[in-house]
Amino acid sequence: MSQAILPGSTIGVLGSGQLGRMFAIAARRLGYRVQVFSPDDDTPAGQVADVEVQSSYSDMDAVAGFARQVDVVTFEFENVPVETINAVERFAPVHPAGRVLHTAQQRLREKQFLHLAGIPVTPFRTVQTVDDLQAVGDDELPAVLKTAAWGYDGKGQAKVESREELEAAWRELNCAEAVLEKFVDFEAELSVVAARGQDGAVALYGPIMNTHRNHILDVSVTPTRFPKPIVDEARDIARALLAELEVVGVLCVEFFLTTHGKLLVNELAPRPHNSGHLTIDAYVACQFEQQVRAVCGLPLGSATQVRPAAMVNLLGDIWQDGEPDWRQALTDRNVKLHLYGKRDARIGRKMGHLTVLADSPNEAVEQALAARGRLTSTNTSFSPV
Repeated sequence: MSQAILPGSTIGVLGSGQLGRMFAIAARRLGYRVQVFSPDDDTPAGQVADVEVQSSYSDMDAVAGFARQVDVVTFEFENVPVETINAVERFAPVHPAGRVLHTAQQRLREKQFLHLAGIPVTPFRTVQTVDDLQAVGDDELPAVLKTAAWGYDGKGQAKVESREELEAAWRELNCAEAVLEKFVDFEAELSVVAARGQDGAVALYGPIMNTHRNHILDVSVTPTRFPKPIVDEARDIARALLAELEVVGVLCVEFFLTTHGKLLVNELAPRPHNSGHLTIDAYVACQFEQQVRAVCGLPLGSATQVRPAAMVNLLGDIWQDGEPDWRQALTDRNVKLHLYGKRDARIGRKMGHLTVLADSPNEAVEQALAARGRLTSTNTSFSPV
């Protein structure tokens, strides 16, 4: 095991969005300095970091200069070019390692890895040409056609019911390679956020139950009422994937639970995840603290949940009629507000989230949704809890 990188050292972060922001806050709380690298300035992460380096990921001189100034590097989203990671690794350790990023940032590689590892995954096939479309059997439809690379929050994908729709979607995506996944009739979507330290120790959060709207996460809640065998299987799969990929850091495993009670892995995210944001308020050590501890070689913290919790996303839609009414949302004393410091509130853009801790998961969800509703409501009849 490598020597621990102790507080007072500098952590570098590739990417500077909200995940980098919350990571930087956790790192600074533990006494680390933080530098972030991205093509943008005045970013969510840059606003709370010690240093914000603005440059292209393809500028290898700038990447090398950044890597020389830090003691360890991590990343906050998958779409960092592998060439950039390779350049950084010449000067500083990177966690999770570049091979983890290489597997998870491209859907086809990810699906093939899961399949070869014996992990239950949605049936899929590779699409590279029109001939590949002709080979699709009737029993493979309906399906979802997804670009192999650069997709998130429902972007770069389309549900298809027929061959005609499949061919039209292929033309619309206009990509070199795609994955066709058989449409899954699922009962629920869930995730396990998992952390693994340099010593191989593991901490698991969840399963967390997730509800999406327009392909974007809307509500997350934990604990759940899934049967114990489902809970145990989801956690066992997450633990197995951490070991198989030799992850040092945080990995989120997203699942479908089919109507027949079968778990299928949908996607992997080799970093903290939107569904794990409730860990900031509801757990002894949150997903971002675990990422700091793991990449710096410190022992992991406790993943014990303090109280039932729910999180609701705040999208730019809420700003379309003016500034949200923060005072009304916060009249419920159980509501925790997290804003990401983004300048432009665009429709569908994640601007922040609300978390509520309550006596039960249902109460947490109800209070969180009610608080979000008050952001755009003139109703003032709510009494503080």
